[in-house]
Amino acid sequence: MSSLSRELVFLILQFLDEEKFKETVHKLEQESGFFFNMKYFEEAVHNGEWDEVEKYLSGFTKVDDNRYSMKIFFEIRKQKYLEALDKHDRSKAVDILVKDLKVFASFNEELFKEITQLLTLENFRENEQLSKYGDTKSARTIMLVELKKLIEANPLFRDKLQFPSLKSSRLRTLINQSLNWQHQLCKNPRPNPDIKTLFVDHSCGQPNGARAPSPANNPLLGSMPKAGGFHPLTAHAPFQPAAASVAAPLASWMSNPPTVTHAGVSGAAIGLSAPGNSAALLKHPRTPPTNNPAVDYHSSDSDHVSKRTRPIGISDEVNLPVNILPVSYPGQSHVQGLYTLDDLPKNVARTLSQGSTVMSMDFHPTQQTILLVGTNVGDIALWEVGARERLVVKIFKVWDHGAVSMPLQAALSKEPGVSVNRVIWSPDGSLFGVAYSRHIVHVYSYHGADEIRQHLEIDAHAGGVNDLAFCHPNKQLCVVTCGDDKTIKVWDAATGAKQYCFEGHEAPVYSVCPHYKENIQFIFSTAVDGKIKAWLYDNMGSRVDYDAPGHWCTTMAYSADGSRLFSCGTSKEGESYIVEWNESEGAVKRTYQGFRKRSLGVVQFDTTRNRFLAAGDEYLIKFWDMDNVNLLTTTDAEAGLPASPRIRFNKEGTLLAVSSSDNGFKVLANADGLRLLRTFENRSFDASRVASEAVAKAPGINAMIVVSSSGGTSTTADRATAVVATNGDSRNLGDVKARVADDSLDKSKIWKLTEISEPTQCRSLRLPENLRASKISRLIYTNSGIALLALASNAFHLLWKWQRNERNTSGKATASIPPQLWQPPSGIMMTNDVTDTNPEEAVPCFALSKNDSYVMSASGGKISLFNMMTFKTMTTFMPPPPAATFLAFHPQDNNIIAIGMDDSTIQIYNVRVDEVKSKLKGHSKRITGLAFSNSLNVLVSSGADAQICVWGTDGWEKQRSRSLQVPAGRTPAPLAETRVQFHQDQTHFLVVHETQIAIYETTKLECVKQWIPRESSAPISHATFSCDSQLVYVTFVDSAICVFNAANLRLRCRINPAAYLSANASSTVYPLVIAAHPSEPSQFAVGLTDGGVHVLEPLESEGKWGSNPPAENGSASTMSAAPSAAATGSTIDQPQR
Repeated sequence: MSSLSRELVFLILQFLDEEKFKETVHKLEQESGFFFNMKYFEEAVHNGEWDEVEKYLSGFTKVDDNRYSMKIFFEIRKQKYLEALDKHDRSKAVDILVKDLKVFASFNEELFKEITQLLTLENFRENEQLSKYGDTKSARTIMLVELKKLIEANPLFRDKLQFPSLKSSRLRTLINQSLNWQHQLCKNPRPNPDIKTLFVDHSCGQPNGARAPSPANNPLLGSMPKAGGFHPLTAHAPFQPAAASVAAPLASWMSNPPTVTHAGVSGAAIGLSAPGNSAALLKHPRTPPTNNPAVDYHSSDSDHVSKRTRPIGISDEVNLPVNILPVSYPGQSHVQGLYTLDDLPKNVARTLSQGSTVMSMDFHPTQQTILLVGTNVGDIALWEVGARERLVVKIFKVWDHGAVSMPLQAALSKEPGVSVNRVIWSPDGSLFGVAYSRHIVHVYSYHGADEIRQHLEIDAHAGGVNDLAFCHPNKQLCVVTCGDDKTIKVWDAATGAKQYCFEGHEAPVYSVCPHYKENIQFIFSTAVDGKIKAWLYDNMGSRVDYDAPGHWCTTMAYSADGSRLFSCGTSKEGESYIVEWNESEGAVKRTYQGFRKRSLGVVQFDTTRNRFLAAGDEYLIKFWDMDNVNLLTTTDAEAGLPASPRIRFNKEGTLLAVSSSDNGFKVLANADGLRLLRTFENRSFDASRVASEAVAKAPGINAMIVVSSSGGTSTTADRATAVVATNGDSRNLGDVKARVADDSLDKSKIWKLTEISEPTQCRSLRLPENLRASKISRLIYTNSGIALLALASNAFHLLWKWQRNERNTSGKATASIPPQLWQPPSGIMMTNDVTDTNPEEAVPCFALSKNDSYVMSASGGKISLFNMMTFKTMTTFMPPPPAATFLAFHPQDNNIIAIGMDDSTIQIYNVRVDEVKSKLKGHSKRITGLAFSNSLNVLVSSGADAQICVWGTDGWEKQRSRSLQVPAGRTPAPLAETRVQFHQDQTHFLVVHETQIAIYETTKLECVKQWIPRESSAPISHATFSCDSQLVYVTFVDSAICVFNAANLRLRCRINPAAYLSANASSTVYPLVIAAHPSEPSQFAVGLTDGGVHVLEPLESEGKWGSNPPAENGSASTMSAAPSAAATGSTIDQPQR
């Protein structure tokens, strides 16, 4: 049932209640399962209407759904049994015992025996536990108090206990509005019309008595009405009715899938109704009646899914269960008033020459200054726009002539010219795809800096490949393509094998837009005849068949959070449209104004920040607020744009790439974007950067082995020559600014380690403190980057939140503005269960959900699940022994948790069914680290035994294990922690031990880099990757903090204690834990042994921690070398401490 249909049920409930249809109201409440009427339930319990009580409950839960439900039914049946005994009706009591209570015997046989024995007593009050049982009325009252608590705690009842806030007679109001609309559309509207029926659409009779056409025959009405009247239905109105049948709404794709390849769809008018059992696949989130924009009503689908689940189900982020809601902190919502035009990237920060017309661009999803560009002559280029450097140029060529089709070979021999139609990165940035105008799709793997490798060549379509995208059907990365042959095809991104071929368009397919909602994967496609279709991965044909505004070239895109759908199209006559769709009804929700009458080319568009739309038109970039159809502002990017420029935002919306008319492109930036670019402004393209810094930018660490084995240096000229030799093309290499080799060598000689010893040399902020907090044992940023969560050794949690305001427009964590130590209005604290032992001796651990809604935590006692908005304990489970020592969520399924235990085992626990699925044994001491790889399907574990194990997540079998290479002469503490954390590439991981930090390759479990402190140095207390995995932040027991390049583990900056600790700080105070900001690579926070938390950032004028050391530090280096224990034979850099 769609979200609108669900709301319609509430409107009907209100109507029935107002009309006094009391029995029908409660019947609908029970059958729909949307609203649990506690008042009605209380009345039935007080009246002893036990059959009605259980019947009403059955619409919401069953006995064996979870422990709360079981307790609810047990209390009701026990009360019924005791009342029969109290009336000395033994036969009825026996009947209740056998029919109603025996079901509980399998769960607690002793309790059932005790209940049975009550039959032998003259008065059951002789039983000690029932001695205080009063009369029937008081007993029901007491039981009802308990039932209400159980219902409120039961996850299956969450979001069902509160009726939506509605104005009175809301359904009547909507009907009146509909009739007014119908009357407005009459060709001959009469004043004060007499409307006598709702069964047919209203239409005022024509003067000759003929009946005017019903507006319902035009189910999708196009533009939104203007004040004072409505647009007439014209030939150009969007979604004109098809000659045959009217398409079913987008919201009902999943109902009754068609049995033919290209199905005709129901002729019913598109409205609130949907076929029975329809799954509301595409729902537009409603505005919640709270100040928390992230909290949404749950759909009927998620309710019905949750209704039969076990305790405290934690679902995927897309479809959260009713008891766990996404959290948005006060001041963080994107309120329109907090946005200004300065948020838009309108300042020209870079003007770069590509040498041929730019056809498509895409920013790397995590390294947001890496831009992929495709041109009209088949070239692709990789740019570091911050440093104004083109890293890679590739011209089009067929990789394997023997593997491509004869038609393609014939076409290329006749006309070799090929254009790039689309370039796009995979979601994690490890691959990118290129769609060409001739048959071919190329997929490259990206290994950081300027290293790309040929991955797949696919002869995809007969004719041009018009669009390309990545998707994840069945959790498998795939490539979606469409082409001139009127088909959409899906390919395995690993092997290139064709998975699906969708046929049904009657014209070349122009674009594809894969997406997912509520765990349903689907693809939108548009064709050059203006048709929009949608496909599930089931080869069952198109689910919708609509006409796009403009009836020609259209692209579709979702907002960043996936909640809003937009399309942009241009007609053959040059009329352009950007519209937002109402997905639940398959109708245009709003049409944006501001295009010229005749666009000179096909208009391109993009979305950003869940707030703005942008399109290239009329030699301008035009911007809209998503919630306002009127044009917000425009920019000409200092002139030089084509009539319909190509545009692309980076992920954060701080940069906007725009094609220019002089065979190049410009990069526009806002204030945050300018700061981002400034960090790369002064980077030289010299020998040291080729050997070291280039790898530091990589999302993968594959290139680090090359760096460690490279000797000597190369000049810029050498590198440029290498590019020409590799790619067979020397065009436009003048864009890469040549440097003199001597200058590079001079820079290498004068490089020196950055030492920060004064508070004025960095930005440091000690967060507001709570007097109850002891040493900080665990620390993490929320995934949104707006808050810090700490777990103290005394089992208390602390949450600091930054507010969005004029001084902090992003609302994210910063060292420049103090946050608020936050607590909910109730004033409660999140406090873990503790055992009788000293909590300081326990091993605290926690894990945060991906959407920051809840935290799972333990401090030696039971594991607790807390709601991050209310701080309430949602449940506890797994009492010790053994105690939990580390927690990690499965990346694909939030119901699966890996729990490291102090008895050296790892338990794979399914929260939803409250069951341990597997117990992994391979360590000899307690578990101190767990990390999942998103791409390798493995779990890496580490323990106090200094051992690392790799487990396959399919069968949970141990694949390999290895002991840490502890340096000779170093004796670690008996229970020294070993931590693991995956690199952004998901194939390498960081290992942290008090004696070393190291980088391991997962598949072979080999150490590829290792750094060991000098023997006289203080032990390492903790370490972490920066959010982009380019740096490693390391803390030491002597309070020093070191910053390393992740690619080669070379020290680049040391922060001494005096730079961030107060002068009177005790010598025993040091960072026990460190956390990296999730989107600011240069920001981190440390938790101290005195209970303090500090946030540190470099000075704004610097923008980064130190500078990259050259490939060989030379005599100026302050680091000594020692023989390496690493597999690569590289040296170990040791800071003089």
